[in-house]
Amino acid sequence: MYQPHRMKFGIFMAPFHRIGENPTLAFKRDLKLIDLLDDLGYDEAWIGEHHSFARELIADPVVFIAAAAERTRRIKLGTGVLSLPYHHPFMVADRMLQLDHMTQGRAMLGVGPGALTSDAYMMGIEPTTQRQRMAESLDAIMALLRSEGPVSMQTDWFILREARLQLASYSDPHLPVSVAATFTPAGPAAAGKHGAGLLSVAGADSEAFERTWGWVEEASAASGRPVDRGDWRVVVPIHIAESREEAFSDVAEGYRQRAYFGDRLNHDLPAGNPLLGAIGGTSLEEQAEHGGAIIGTPDDAVSQIRVLQERSGGLGGILGLAHEWTSTDKLNRSFELFARYVAPRFQGQMETIESNRNWIEGNLDMVFKNNANAWLKAFKDAGKELPESVKQGLAAMAKAREQVAKS
Repeated sequence: MYQPHRMKFGIFMAPFHRIGENPTLAFKRDLKLIDLLDDLGYDEAWIGEHHSFARELIADPVVFIAAAAERTRRIKLGTGVLSLPYHHPFMVADRMLQLDHMTQGRAMLGVGPGALTSDAYMMGIEPTTQRQRMAESLDAIMALLRSEGPVSMQTDWFILREARLQLASYSDPHLPVSVAATFTPAGPAAAGKHGAGLLSVAGADSEAFERTWGWVEEASAASGRPVDRGDWRVVVPIHIAESREEAFSDVAEGYRQRAYFGDRLNHDLPAGNPLLGAIGGTSLEEQAEHGGAIIGTPDDAVSQIRVLQERSGGLGGILGLAHEWTSTDKLNRSFELFARYVAPRFQGQMETIESNRNWIEGNLDMVFKNNANAWLKAFKDAGKELPESVKQGLAAMAKAREQVAKS
C-alpha cells in the first residue's frame, strides 16, 4: 500500500452556510478560518465556486484566494473547484497564472464540470454537456499552462486562435492542477489523461471509492502522462473532541440541519420533493462507520484515516469538509486537536520523538548511572550534608533503573 512520508491535510471549503445569517460575516468567518489553519500548520485549503441555491456563497474562489493569500504565510490555496463550462479556458489559465505569481507559488487549480444544475440552468447550459465541456476546456488549459506552443481549438462553445499566455509560470513547471471526482469515472479519467491530481469530493462511503485510482491509472497509461497517488485527496467531514460522545453530541443537530436542505426542516415541503429523501438520509453514526465522516477523538481519527488508506490503496491527503455543524469555538478546537494529535502521525513527526523517548527510558541505567555520583561529589566538595529530598531523589532513580533492568 502506498503511504506518503508526509500526508497533506487541509479543508474543502464550499463553503456551507445556513440561510438566515449575515452573509458578510460569513465571508469574514471563512477568511478567519484560513488564518487559523495557516497558524496550525495545515497544508492547504480548497475554495468552491457556486452561483445559486444560497448555501455556498463564494462566487469567485480566485478573488477569495487573493484575499486569503494576503492574510497567510504558508498554506496553499486552491480553487475547489472552478466549474470549467462556465468560463472561457483562456481566461481561467490567465487568471490562475496571475494568481500563481501573486501568491508566489501557493495557488492550485481545482476543476470540475459544475455540481449545481441550478447554476447551469440560469446560464442556459445543458447539464448533459457539462462533462464534455469540462474535458474540452481542460485540454486547452493544460496546453496553455504547459506552453506547448500556440493553442488553436474550436468547439461549439469556445474558440482559441493561436493562443498563448503572456507570462511564464511562477511554479515549476506550472501550478498544481487537480480534477474533481464524485462517483463516475469521468473525473479520474480526466486526471489520468493530463497527469493531474484528483479531488474525491464525494467522500469515501461509496463502492466506487476503491476503484477510483484504478480509473486514473488506466487513463494515465493510455496518455503516457505519469500520475502520483500523492496527488490524490479525499474530502471527508471531520469533527474531533476530547471524547467520542462529546464529538457526536457537538455536531448531531448541525448534521441534521446540514446543507442543502437543513434550513427547510421546520417548514412544510411538498410531497414528492427530492429534499425529503435527502433529509431522511443516513445517520451521522452510519456515515462515520462507512468512511463518510471522521467523528470522535484524535485516536478515533487516526484509526479512521488508516482505514481510508487501506481501502484506497494509499492516499496523498485528507481534506476536512468545512461545515458549520456546531459553534465556531468547537470547530476551531476540532481543527486544533487534529493538528496537534492526528496530523503528526501521518507526517513523519512522531516516530523520531517516540524512538528517542523509548531509547532513553530503555537505557536509564547507562544514561543516568553517574548522576548519583555527580550529585554526591558536588555536596561532598562543598562540605554539605545531603538534603533529604536529594536522598529520596537518588533512591527513586535507583528504583527506576532496577525496574527498567528487570523489564
